[in-house]
Amino acid sequence: MLPESGDPISHYTDAVRFGDLLFISGIAPLDGENKLMAPGDVVAQAEIVFGKMDRILQQAGGSFANVLRVTVYLTDVNDRVRINPIRQRVFGATRPASTLIEVSALAVPGMLVEVEAVAGIPAPPL
Repeated sequence: MLPESGDPISHYTDAVRFGDLLFISGIAPLDGENKLMAPGDVVAQAEIVFGKMDRILQQAGGSFANVLRVTVYLTDVNDRVRINPIRQRVFGATRPASTLIEVSALAVPGMLVEVEAVAGIPAPPL
């Protein structure tokens, strides 16, 4: 669990490793007290979300280059063009499989974006 993350708002953890796979739960733009960060600003929220994803990947010994699949949830599908430059920057040459889903709402009022991912990170030798 990320130190700056608050307690999960439901029954889950930030990420689960299964062999060489890392399943990253939906990441929300929330602070350590589970308060919404950057209300009304999808770009700032996406920066927060991908920043948290970077820290989760690093803790597991990986990076964005290890991401195999990403699912992006937006409350307005038209915001895709606004957050795409962030995705291009963090993933670089890596092009994970991706799905974009527009939803009517996310878990915390005011959330505009949430992202989950699956990464392939070789487990450290025993």
